Amino acid sequence: MKSVENLNVSSFNLLGERHVKTVVLQPLPSKLQSSLLYVGRSGKMKRKREGEEGMDIVWQTPANPPHPHDYVFRNGIRFVRPYYFEFIAHVKNRWAGKTIVDLFAEEFKGRPYEYYVSAVKCGRIQVDGEMIPVSYVVKPSQKISHFLHRHEPPVTACDVLILQKEPDVLTICKPASVPVHPCGQYRKNTVVGILQAEHGLVPLFPVHRLDRLVSGLLILARNAAKADIFRQQ
Repeated sequence: MKSVENLNVSSFNLLGERHVKTVVLQPLPSKLQSSLLYVGRSGKMKRKREGEEGMDIVWQTPANPPHPHDYVFRNGIRFVRPYYFEFIAHVKNRWAGKTIVDLFAEEFKGRPYEYYVSAVKCGRIQVDGEMIPVSYVVKPSQKISHFLHRHEPPVTACDVLILQKEPDVLTICKPASVPVHPCGQYRKNTVVGILQAEHGLVPLFPVHRLDRLVSGLLILARNAAKADIFRQQ
């Protein structure tokens, strides 16, 4: 695939906040497309480029936790180092019978139809780890992957202060500009992500919400059972 397209898109991810950017959509390198996935010591999936030592591309997935070295601090702002990410979904029954392009265009409307056509042709959208044609019809429970190079928006560099830590409950002071949990464009630059990276606190279940731009006290359950108790109250 030699074609390269410029597309105006209104989102940088499947469910992100709306903003328009011109993206140069390029096909995955042929060596990258044909290479096999393997799991490194870090647990991250890698694609090995044949004959290119030190040129591994590390594809992170939702299973890969944030780490302290993922962050860069500059002038009071917390940045996340750009990273390759594999969005993963499994075909629901109501999606079955649709073409791969129609599925994305109908379910994830933050990007134009033409983007999904090009992404399938380039191999950035795959089914069960394989490249497929734009006319491919999906079947129930198949794994769909969408490969992106992610650039998370920066947030303020204020610490997420732990006010009280109990066996089942964590109380913190949430800084403004930081989302509580992964959503849209944010994954590592979140309260949950920062606490996991800097304090090793996992899992965490927010029991109430605070908007991204709001600061204040936030209570998180440290296990699913305690989270269910809070929800029933």
